[in-house]
Amino acid sequence: MNKKLIITGGAGFIGINATRFFLKKNFAITILDNFSRKGTRENINRLIKDINNKYRIKVIKVDIKNFDKLSKVIKKIKPEIILHLAAQVAVTKSVINPRYDFENNILASFNLLESCRLYSRKSLLIYSSTNKVYGKIDLKETENKLRYNFNKKQAIDENQQLDFYSPYGCSKGTADQYFHDYARIYGLKTVVLRQSCIFGENQFGVEDQGWVAWFIIAFLLKKNVTIYGNGKQIRDLLYVDDLVNLFYQIYLNKNKCSGEVFNVGGGFKNTLSLNELIKILKQKYKLNTKIKFGEKRLGDQNIFVSNNNKIIKFTKWKPSTTCHSGIQKVFDWSKDNLDIIKKII
Repeated sequence: MNKKLIITGGAGFIGINATRFFLKKNFAITILDNFSRKGTRENINRLIKDINNKYRIKVIKVDIKNFDKLSKVIKKIKPEIILHLAAQVAVTKSVINPRYDFENNILASFNLLESCRLYSRKSLLIYSSTNKVYGKIDLKETENKLRYNFNKKQAIDENQQLDFYSPYGCSKGTADQYFHDYARIYGLKTVVLRQSCIFGENQFGVEDQGWVAWFIIAFLLKKNVTIYGNGKQIRDLLYVDDLVNLFYQIYLNKNKCSGEVFNVGGGFKNTLSLNELIKILKQKYKLNTKIKFGEKRLGDQNIFVSNNNKIIKFTKWKPSTTCHSGIQKVFDWSKDNLDIIKKII
């Protein structure tokens, strides 16, 4: 019998890539999604078209803010794994509509935890959290023309003080802590991943979320790009295939990883600033578009680079895709799928 996996937000960017990966591992997959985000229908349609009939996949349109509907699914399936990817994902949108952010990130997460507490206590729950739970993070920094300078000792580990900033930081951080505490209080098998910048194929990046994909798409379509701040902000980029493989490695090491919180990113070797990506698109790919600069966004971190030592210790996982090879893959995928992208962006 195939192992059972539920993916909340499974029609989104990470969810679709996770589905493709776990199908190859012979999981029977149930995707839960409310299809509120642009591109989710296209993701599902392409997935169904691409997969072999021997694979088992079920798609359920459901809003997991509805506890009764969600709990019925959990009670019926009792999956080995649940990937909780459903969320409101943009800081900017959380500032504009904090109630929507609260309901989608806190209430929905609480519903999932309660469903498992009541009906599926043996499920492994992996929660997709964010580096935004650490807030602005004040680091002593110097800068050059393209980026803030960074040294390896400044990589952020799990001992960094939490400092929720923005409604998005508050909602994701609150859910983060609920997942951690349900392991301690109720014995659920939860794992929290505080993710840095995830990018990859099947990503319909937009201005306020998915900046690497958005820049590539904007340059290909000659759409205006706005840089908020000076563009010297740096992030460590983690390619989505590496993240999805990590989900699987956690499953293989679930007894060791249960109840733990991990920082996850591309690490010191895969850092990039906004200005550096623009330079790559102009020089390597011979693309150009109109760029303007705006005020720095509230809560934006000048530097965030994940210290992956803990997750490496627990699972022996390491990123295998460099940020530059990942950019090439996203560029190729975006170029090949421009007709679809034009309908969505």
